[in-house]
Amino acid sequence: MRKPVRLSRASLAAEPAILTPLARASERAKDAVSLLSSDVASMNVRYRIQGGKRLSGIVQISGSKNAALPLIAATILTTGDCILRNVPHLRDTETMLSILQFLGATVAVNGTTVTINTDEVESKTIPHDLVSKLRGSIVLLGSMLARFGEVQMAYPGGCVLGKRSIDAHTDAFSQMGVENLSTNDKIHLKGTPKASHIVLSEFSVTATENALLAAAFAEGTTEIELAAAEPHVQDVCTFLSERGVRIEGIGSHTLRVHGRKGLLEGKTHTVTPDYLEAGVFLLAGIVTKGRVTLKGANAKHLTSFIGSLRRAGVLCKVDASGDITVDGEASVLKATRVQTNIFPGFPTDLQAPFGVLQTQATGVSRIFEVLFEGRMAYLYELEKMGASIEILNSHQALIIGPTKLQGRQVASNDIRAGAAMVLAGLCAEGETIVTDVQYIERGYDRLEEKLKKLGAEIVREEE
Repeated sequence: MRKPVRLSRASLAAEPAILTPLARASERAKDAVSLLSSDVASMNVRYRIQGGKRLSGIVQISGSKNAALPLIAATILTTGDCILRNVPHLRDTETMLSILQFLGATVAVNGTTVTINTDEVESKTIPHDLVSKLRGSIVLLGSMLARFGEVQMAYPGGCVLGKRSIDAHTDAFSQMGVENLSTNDKIHLKGTPKASHIVLSEFSVTATENALLAAAFAEGTTEIELAAAEPHVQDVCTFLSERGVRIEGIGSHTLRVHGRKGLLEGKTHTVTPDYLEAGVFLLAGIVTKGRVTLKGANAKHLTSFIGSLRRAGVLCKVDASGDITVDGEASVLKATRVQTNIFPGFPTDLQAPFGVLQTQATGVSRIFEVLFEGRMAYLYELEKMGASIEILNSHQALIIGPTKLQGRQVASNDIRAGAAMVLAGLCAEGETIVTDVQYIERGYDRLEEKLKKLGAEIVREEE
């Protein structure tokens, strides 16, 4: 077997880099900051999991966080009440709503329904406190430019995957005639976006969304080439189309946006389901040898993932109503190779959770993470639990299975690695403590509650 290259934790968690062209992706202020208090208060939270419980039952999949964030930003382009349904209750969505309130929007939350009115929104500098924990706040650039012709904000933060370049965004805006006046301390863009031919520098999801939002008010036709096609990008297209912005090529890598003048009508929109959450719950059923059915998911968003499950020996069924069921007990897991890719390829955000399945499969599985260097650090946490892993380089690793994992204290390195640690704890012998849960709760709506309903023994604790 090839001799592994043992990399340090620091090198695996290094700032993400693009490997190939496929890679990229006042009182009101006080009120807005107060909404973030729950985030600060919950920073020292952990999950205590007693493994070995077979999970079975039905899960209702929540709305997509990655769709909800740009949709919240898109409400800046609307007038009157804009109602978003199926919005997941997450730290990130709360933070985004806080930013809109800071800008002057009124926000009302009733369960998973959020009503936003941006009639009184103003263009003012968005401070570091409001964007430091939310990399997704970058999607405010397009709608703010479209409405006001100028935007200033601190650089967005995020999880330990590191600071990501905004070059794909500023380059797209430059092609629309927007001037980049940014400094080391803040993003500053000025100029009304004009209809143009945009060639994105990479298949960036958020840069595609920003270009879409910026083009909504640009009279004429804006063509966006090398556009991302993920389900959440398609949802932004649908939102704009419902409000009179004609868009051709939805779901493809070339979009044509026919801009129009004037604010869009508020209306109601239902956020697309979260296919990343769906993947985690399917894996939870598999690794615990249970039987789990998903309702509300869209199997077409999971084509590559479901294909990988079946190649790994998983019994997975999609019925006529669209429900997806996996039978972990009847599945015979075998080694498989997974290579991440842009949509509709295997999602990078499901690579770490899928790695847990590979620890339970017979043979030597291979992971090839094409998109990010920092995605492999979770493998060290799996090794603590007894997984047999050979890290070949910062993009490739071998997992030798099957291995019975043992409960340990492990950390969430990022949102998706945190979900992987939860899955590992569910199928491990004994007790697992997952720390740094603040990352997990940025991306998964009531994960602990939903797992409990399936039979998991999991407790959320404040340290």
